[in-house]
Amino acid sequence: MTTSQWPLQEAVYAKLTADTAFMALVKGLFDEVPETVAHPYVSFGSATEVVDDAHNQRGLAVNLVLHIWSKYRGIKEAAAILAALDAVLDRQPLTVAGFRDVSVAHQQHQHVRDPDPDIRHINVAYRVWLTKE
Repeated sequence: MTTSQWPLQEAVYAKLTADTAFMALVKGLFDEVPETVAHPYVSFGSATEVVDDAHNQRGLAVNLVLHIWSKYRGIKEAAAILAALDAVLDRQPLTVAGFRDVSVAHQQHQHVRDPDPDIRHINVAYRVWLTKE
């Protein structure tokens, strides 16, 4: 089975950066975060794939993690970014090259206390189901 990781990341990146409401809240969406980037921003985290075949169809279930980073005092800004992520991704259509029947659902999120007391961090996991074309 071919991995979905790069085509899935490309699809998520394209969908999020095309959304003006989401992009108005962040300084960027990054795979590799530049050292000079200003807060707030979102970065791609881990992606775990599990084979999820059905009868004669090849499929994958992917746990895709995105990280929200903020320097706002308190969780308000990061929570607003999480809501914007969900508005674009959760149960919304997504086109991924080489796959069909793509479904995305918010699985869980966690507010994590960063060692730097000025940084707020939420990691959010989306479950993505894909069927190979």
